Amino acid sequence: MATATSDPALPIPDETTARFLKALASESRQQVMVLFAGGTELSVGEVADRLGIGQSTASQQLAQLKDGGLLTSRREAKTVYYRADKVRIGAALDRLRAFLDGCC
Repeated sequence: MATATSDPALPIPDETTARFLKALASESRQQVMVLFAGGTELSVGEVADRLGIGQSTASQQLAQLKDGGLLTSRREAKTVYYRADKVRIGAALDRLRAFLDGCC
């Protein structure tokens, strides 16, 4: 049986796709993503309030989602607002589909 390291023709998921999947692997982060449906833009405090979690926890979850390419942010004075990054999400899904089409 060939492995990805012994057969260069086999697709290997890249680091960006791995971070995307890792960000979505948590049920908590999936719940955070639901808050951004329809283009909603929220601050850390608003995410924390809506989910009933601490701001530190919300901040950690948002950072993981941003690192995974699911969120983008903008700063307004001292407040950072987050929203879903549809372009990066679409690109990650395209890479994931290409990987799955090549391996399965």
